[in-house]
Amino acid sequence: MQAGNVLKTLHRLTEQAAKAPDLQTALRSLVTGLRQAMEGEVCSIYLPDPEVEGGWVLRATDGLNPESVDRVQLGPGEGLVGLVAREEEPVNLDSAQDHPWFRYFPETGEERFPAFLGVPILHRGQVLGVIAVQGPESAPFDEQHASLLFTAAAQLGGAIAHAQILERLVPPHHGEPELSGAAVPGGIRDAFLPGLGGAQGVTLGTAWAVYPPADLSSVADRRTDDPEGDKQAFHHALAAADQELAELGSSLTERIDEEDADLFHAYLHIVRDKGFQRRVAAAIDDGAWVQTAVRDVVREYITAFENMDDPYLRERAADMRDLGRRLLAHLQQANAAGESEFPEKTVLVGEEISPLNMASVPEGRLQGVISATGSAGSHVAILAHAFGVPAVMGVEDLPVGLIDGKSVVVDGYSGRVYVEPSDRILEEYRRLEAEEAALTERLTELRDEPNVTKDGRSITLYANTGLLADIDPALRSGAEGIGLYRTELPFLTRDRFPSEAEQVRIYRQVFEAFGDRPVTIRTLDIGGDKLLPYLPIKEDNPFLGWRGLRLALDHPEIFLTQLRAIYRAAAYGNVRILLPMVTTVEELDQALTLIERARGELLADGEDAPELPVGAMIEVPSAVFQTAALARRVNFLSIGTNDLTQYLLAVDRNNARVAKLFDSLHPAVTHAIHRVVDEAHGEGRPVSVCGEMAADPVGGLLLTGMGVDELSMSAGALLRIKWVLRSFTTARTRELADLAWSDECARTTRSRMETALLDEGLGGLIRAGE
Repeated sequence: MQAGNVLKTLHRLTEQAAKAPDLQTALRSLVTGLRQAMEGEVCSIYLPDPEVEGGWVLRATDGLNPESVDRVQLGPGEGLVGLVAREEEPVNLDSAQDHPWFRYFPETGEERFPAFLGVPILHRGQVLGVIAVQGPESAPFDEQHASLLFTAAAQLGGAIAHAQILERLVPPHHGEPELSGAAVPGGIRDAFLPGLGGAQGVTLGTAWAVYPPADLSSVADRRTDDPEGDKQAFHHALAAADQELAELGSSLTERIDEEDADLFHAYLHIVRDKGFQRRVAAAIDDGAWVQTAVRDVVREYITAFENMDDPYLRERAADMRDLGRRLLAHLQQANAAGESEFPEKTVLVGEEISPLNMASVPEGRLQGVISATGSAGSHVAILAHAFGVPAVMGVEDLPVGLIDGKSVVVDGYSGRVYVEPSDRILEEYRRLEAEEAALTERLTELRDEPNVTKDGRSITLYANTGLLADIDPALRSGAEGIGLYRTELPFLTRDRFPSEAEQVRIYRQVFEAFGDRPVTIRTLDIGGDKLLPYLPIKEDNPFLGWRGLRLALDHPEIFLTQLRAIYRAAAYGNVRILLPMVTTVEELDQALTLIERARGELLADGEDAPELPVGAMIEVPSAVFQTAALARRVNFLSIGTNDLTQYLLAVDRNNARVAKLFDSLHPAVTHAIHRVVDEAHGEGRPVSVCGEMAADPVGGLLLTGMGVDELSMSAGALLRIKWVLRSFTTARTRELADLAWSDECARTTRSRMETALLDEGLGGLIRAGE
């Protein structure tokens, strides 16, 4: 088979598997397609045995006795399949029966096929299964066949992973035993969707799906509870699209040929087509949610157009797809404007959750977050910390539509999501919730106690915040001030830049609430994964692009407006200014010049504008190596461990494929922090840490031993860190930090710190590491 045909065949097989309604259907289509492509006699797929750890079971075959499916089981390390899985390499034999690892199963009828070729199915470093082909000739498969199967295994890993997730979500048949992980015909009982712990905690709630705007493929299979209201919404969307298209058509006639404009008017014919309207209305009457109905009917039209012989009519499929997006956009806009249907215990679920999505949930209803992208260091996870709700990030192949509306357990410690959990799982997590509540109640006794080590060394503990709703929790936690006030959140929740007066009102409320306690206000930090809807930034590498201080210096009008607002509101509190993502001394000098300019403008107008302390964030490697020069220009330094870890390790913290590599205890990160602290102290400047490392009991203990002066974290973590600090002497924290200096991997450092916490009776704080 030629290379081009191979790729086409694999693409077709992958698509078929991805569209399959369940795992077994996907596997059957794969073995049939691969056997035909290989021009062989037998193709089989083995997957892990859910009842035997390390074991394998035949899940699909084309060529062996079909009665042997699910009956052929291999124990840990047994058979040629076990050999392929253990070595994670292909095995190609001319006579399988003669190999010492061969295990014979007479019910398969495989004695007629001596040739054996097996390859591992790998997906993101995990062996998901083994594909095996067998032939009647006593000769190994040739290089072309081996290459084809190896390529197939690499291509199909994602499709099989997706199908396995679908299997986990299929409800078990009536009367099946409730045994965790037991194999059942309809799915796997109490199986979970694996992800990464983003924000610690556990919760039970109802999934509420968040979809990319105007994306047909992401619309959920929701049912309607108001058919008449949905039909009315559909007709409003039709009217809005009709008006929009008519206006666009009129403007086009002035700029293009009349014949081309007539082609554009084809959109209007579809919008006004009574048959199209009746089919959507009928789907709604049958119980479909309006967006689901539009999606399904538009897809029917697209398929019909694509199957037509006439090239002109086939091209109309693209028009239909665009029209469907336009209708969805109008429906979603209307829905967002009046959304009030969030469940009492809302768990947001989506391919990518934004801070705006979280801020849109009514106060008191947001219980958790589940995202297909991101890690513990992504901004959504950080915001979940601020909201005090658990988050699970990086849930690969997250079937958003299937989860929507279902009961879910979110375990932010282990990074697990249970969908429609059994009574046994619910009981276990209710117990964990009760333990969490009891621990929180116990920690409140520490609120008014000083933040000191056993021998009296004082460590300042601040709260991170960005919403006015965060003020009360921060005050209740006993925070000594705000170590990081994220000013971008008020910008994110608007459809335009907030005016200077609006910013003054927001900042004043924060400053007044904390009185004499310092509030460190970070200037606008936009870019990367924090984008303003009214300032679109499209970049191939946004985290290495136009963000933070770079954007502020390119838009001094935005920067100066914010600075004036900060100075005007500063009369009501104890304020410090913090500059984000400083990468060069020249950038810092420009920013300091603009700060003085903003202050000078206010003084010239007769307003009071006293000098405010200014700090620089250390978030990129270049800043680490210029710490002393930066420290001489500012009053304090603040280390943002989230971005610093990302840049030092070359790990995109929003990329689920590499998120497991994101670890702030990596020696490169801890050595960088050591350097910053030493050089800043050498210049007489204090150092704070405002990244999520400070909220981790292990991280907080290590940072204290390194000599960090201030720790800033979400309000929910503050009392836990206080408990840690009050349990150790300064000498012990320094001893642990010195030992970590020689560690060559993060795992060693974390294990040592967790052992120290356990020795002090703080095991309840490290459930995430269990």
